[in-house]
Amino acid sequence: MIETIKLGEISIQVTRKDIKNVHLSVHPPNGRVTLAAPSATRLDVARAYAISKLGWIRNQQEKLARQERETPRQFIERESHYLWGRRYLMTVEYKEAKPVVKLDHKRMMLTVRPGATREKRHEIMHEWHKSLLHKEVPAFIKKWENKLKVGVTGYFLQRMKTKWGSCNHRAGHIRLNTELVKKPKDFLEYVIVHEMTHLLEPTHSDRFVALLDEYYPSWRESRAELNELPLAAEVWNE
Repeated sequence: MIETIKLGEISIQVTRKDIKNVHLSVHPPNGRVTLAAPSATRLDVARAYAISKLGWIRNQQEKLARQERETPRQFIERESHYLWGRRYLMTVEYKEAKPVVKLDHKRMMLTVRPGATREKRHEIMHEWHKSLLHKEVPAFIKKWENKLKVGVTGYFLQRMKTKWGSCNHRAGHIRLNTELVKKPKDFLEYVIVHEMTHLLEPTHSDRFVALLDEYYPSWRESRAELNELPLAAEVWNE
């Protein structure tokens, strides 16, 4: 059961879980606030804790509000695009040939058929992004299957509006946001490790945090840096 605490203009979703400590989180991109508390915690106690952290909550929300956001991509000449954390300028060529995307050290060259719409150019880029991720993801999964002693039965790539990844621990599946192709590869690895750790611990419990601390000690820095990078221009629904 999810309950809500209202502190002025701030709404906080409260859930109770089998955990030892309270976890307060402010989520990108719009500063949604959640509080996970031990199962026996009374709502007035959770409210008092949230009040004590009100300054921190506002600070985190202000940081997200100031965060740079990409303008919607049009996939046109001399537009900036990112790949693995590097910036490229796009060039577009129209010709009767199979659509293709190529890179040199500064340019991202998109070839499409004459009359290709923005939606079509976007679709071509998205499929290319997925192909690049498919080249990187399996090696990371294999590496961390060995380290974590778990098995991933499958992974899926898709555009996700509110999270970088997700895990179905019962099926052994993980899902990854295709936007990760724009970020440095270290962050792709961090998200994969995060989701694979859910195969050992499904919730964001104290045990989950302890496992991340043990296997990926720099996870807090990776999470913070990832969330400080430019957000894609999307209609985010939380």
